[in-house]
Amino acid sequence: MKIRIANLTVALDDDRPLEEIVAERLKVPVKKILSAQIVRRAVDARHFRGAPVKFVYVVDAEVRGKVKSGQWSVVSEQKNFSLPTNHYPPATNPIVVGFGPAGMFAALTLARSGVEPIIFERGGDTDSRVAAVEKFFSGGAFDENSNVQFGEGGAGTFSDGKLMTRLNDPAVDFVLKTFVEAGAPEEILREQKPHVGTDKLRAVVKNIRREILSRGGKIFFNAQVTDIDIRGGKVTGVIVNNSENFSADAIFLAVGHSARDTYEMLNRRGVAMTAKDFAVGLRIEHPQEFINRAQYGFDFRNPKLPAADYVLTFKDEIRGRGAYSFCMCPGGQVVAAASEVGGVVTNGMSNFARDSGVANGALVVTVGTKDFGTDVMAGVRFQRHIEQLAFFYGGKNYRAPVQSVGDFVNGNVGSKIFLVKPTYPIGVTVANLRECLPRDVWLTMIDALKYFDKKIPGFAAADVPLTGVESRTSSPVRILRDDITRQSVNAAGLYPIGEGAGYAGGITSSAIDGFKSAKNFLEKISQTT
Repeated sequence: MKIRIANLTVALDDDRPLEEIVAERLKVPVKKILSAQIVRRAVDARHFRGAPVKFVYVVDAEVRGKVKSGQWSVVSEQKNFSLPTNHYPPATNPIVVGFGPAGMFAALTLARSGVEPIIFERGGDTDSRVAAVEKFFSGGAFDENSNVQFGEGGAGTFSDGKLMTRLNDPAVDFVLKTFVEAGAPEEILREQKPHVGTDKLRAVVKNIRREILSRGGKIFFNAQVTDIDIRGGKVTGVIVNNSENFSADAIFLAVGHSARDTYEMLNRRGVAMTAKDFAVGLRIEHPQEFINRAQYGFDFRNPKLPAADYVLTFKDEIRGRGAYSFCMCPGGQVVAAASEVGGVVTNGMSNFARDSGVANGALVVTVGTKDFGTDVMAGVRFQRHIEQLAFFYGGKNYRAPVQSVGDFVNGNVGSKIFLVKPTYPIGVTVANLRECLPRDVWLTMIDALKYFDKKIPGFAAADVPLTGVESRTSSPVRILRDDITRQSVNAAGLYPIGEGAGYAGGITSSAIDGFKSAKNFLEKISQTT
């Protein structure tokens, strides 16, 4: 009999075989446990009455005979993600615009079903994109189309590679297994907070691309879709690089949350869109050891424990805003994430090992139409404005403005000695970060810092560095689509997907959104007679 045991607590120093630990929980002889496998692993670092850090497992075990004791359940069969195979070939090959997680999984799903997608990615392939980014980080020229935001793999390729999601969906395991098949570490299938790291994710996306090509798909890099042809309320094709026309009656739009020129084009074409809320703020950096000590207590040096992270939230009752930590990267660095000339944008990145010694996270405050208006492109203009201010105060050379927490809170400027050297690669300039953000935002952030310091003493120490600005937390627009068909509400055949369309937040949820939209398309053409 195969059973699942949840909430199996294991001490850090418990090195017994898993079968022995399971037998103890079930109160049976070890010989009755034929096998045991960890399905999910979490770290319980709650310091309840001085309790030590523990692992908490979900375990699947093969057991001989009946089990009477312990909390367990029979393992149910996992949902099979079979795709329609009796479909009729579409009149034209479906087009996928963008090769981030949503576009990648839409294309992979189509290719695996025998429908050969054509993919257009405005940025370069992984290798050329890495070269362009490293050149920019070293003070070289900025490439508007191949950078941290644009190129093979999307923005996630230059991130921590987090695969966490709040979605309770069987497709989560499907996405994680697909990543493992493409070369991601197998442990992501077990960890409560799985991550790949930017170094390993680059190899994964290349392998997924190779599978799509092997199944008849085509990928064009440095190929920006500059227009979409819509006739009679239906899409009929796209124009690439302002010159080449490609016909299609199905277009999967996976452009990412920074494709502002694409939003403008869609708005001109009358595609139904709306402005949406997002959040803006700054990056904060600490020694990773400080975060480890704060989260793990006496166990902070235990080699079995991963680099610690944090999740912090604050509600500003006075101004009616929320503040929270976002995209926290243990053992990583702050990166230059601009996608437009004359703007400075920060983001966080880390390798799989998370071993840089520096922890960074965004501290952001919610903003909405009350801040920038209801016009579809108002949020884009709002983002652009604060990014241009950061560019100006950084020195107009893509250096980032930086300020100590003490100066930021007290309204001073000038401190140059920081607890940790800012890791933004191009360099930083001491400046007044209040000048880069709306007044309500920085006031809420000051109150949030004071509150977070109570949660993690020393978090808002005077010499902790803040780097600006973090402005790309999510898409500033939502491309409206029908809940059932997943197509645009007024442009049939257009499938807005992923984070850029306003329907996902992160790698895994974007991948799931791309997969499900492609599946809907396949089911639709399967019903064609």
